[in-house]
Amino acid sequence: MKSISEIKEIFNNADIKSIPNLIEEFSSDERKGVQNIIASGKKNYDKYIAELERLEVISAFEKKYASQGIEYIGGIDEVGRGPLAGPVVTACVILPVGCKILGVNDSKKLSAKKRDELFDIIMEKAVSVGMEDNNTIDDINILQATYKAMQQAINSMPIKPQQLLVDAVTIPNIDIPQEPIIKGDAKSISIGAASIVAKVTRDRMMAEYAKTYPMYDFDSNM
Repeated sequence: MKSISEIKEIFNNADIKSIPNLIEEFSSDERKGVQNIIASGKKNYDKYIAELERLEVISAFEKKYASQGIEYIGGIDEVGRGPLAGPVVTACVILPVGCKILGVNDSKKLSAKKRDELFDIIMEKAVSVGMEDNNTIDDINILQATYKAMQQAINSMPIKPQQLLVDAVTIPNIDIPQEPIIKGDAKSISIGAASIVAKVTRDRMMAEYAKTYPMYDFDSNM
């Protein structure tokens, strides 16, 4: 018979998909420590299933266009329209059809650590970034600067999107079909991924600015 510590290690090292099999394997072990491990494993697995269900919901827009034979669906979002300093940063992300990245959500709902983790995964897909600095913002206003940054991101894509999903706005001077989605960063996995890329990119820039201008505390007021 395996010790409780051995069973705990098995659960800790197991792929989340194998947890139900482990629960079945050890369910007849009546030791309290083993039952606690099983309960914890079940809780983690239930969270995993709930996350898959959430991702299915926020993939509805992507599935709609994929069902029409559209392969390259670009999600677009921006960060930096509200702050008093720094650039406005936009990102365009194309995820493979059916792609499910656990944890992708509106970047504002995620911790900095989680955003950093997801950033590295998302950047392995088709991604581009656009940005406009404070001078452009002052010259043409923040909305027009945002549009310009979004246009940059789209035009810099390694793969041209066939359909765009945009958080809340319609981007001018773009010849690709667009669907604006209110609160899109929480309703579309592609827009959510773009919001993470834009947020992490901008935050890292502001952290660098903080080294040059420490009096403004940019690294904690991004």
